[in-house]
Amino acid sequence: MDLQGQRNLLLLSELDRNGGATQRTLATKLGVALGLTNLYLKRLARKGYIKIATIQRNRIRYLLTPQGFAEKSRLTYQYMQYSLSYYRDMRGRLKDMLSSLEGTKGQRVAICGTGELAELAYLALREMNIDCIGFVDGNTRDTFLSHPVSSPDKITAWQLDRVLIADFDHAAAYEEQLVQSGIPREKLLRLGFRQ
Repeated sequence: MDLQGQRNLLLLSELDRNGGATQRTLATKLGVALGLTNLYLKRLARKGYIKIATIQRNRIRYLLTPQGFAEKSRLTYQYMQYSLSYYRDMRGRLKDMLSSLEGTKGQRVAICGTGELAELAYLALREMNIDCIGFVDGNTRDTFLSHPVSSPDKITAWQLDRVLIADFDHAAAYEEQLVQSGIPREKLLRLGFRQ
């Protein structure tokens, strides 16, 4: 699914939920400029997906048309296909990476990160009968997926064989923190990067 499709889906979903949303609120949700949000809304109206109604002098209400509901359904289905394809790809990459290591069965692995990628890594580890002993994250949460969460500087107390870094945005920073904490670099695996 391309970026335009994702933005259209987000706009149609938000307008379905709250037709009285302001363009400023929509711009914040999209993460784009106010003027660009205005152009997106005009494009959706031109395509017949929404109607723009003035309810007061300075207030506008956005209403999804039957075509808008159909487009929202189509985009939702497309997004679900994209998400499942992404999940399968990441699971396959993770399995390939872990299966290339000697003796992965029975290893105790900590997962670095607590986002969606970490969830995928956790599921892949379970499928491969590899024990996830916990998660490493800089946040203050205590548990994630019913497992303990530790900060990178306290992970050396854990009995582990590997640390799987499952956070694209902070992978390099996590790697350096873990090495500085005493985890040997050869025990670190970065998901999505060739070792």
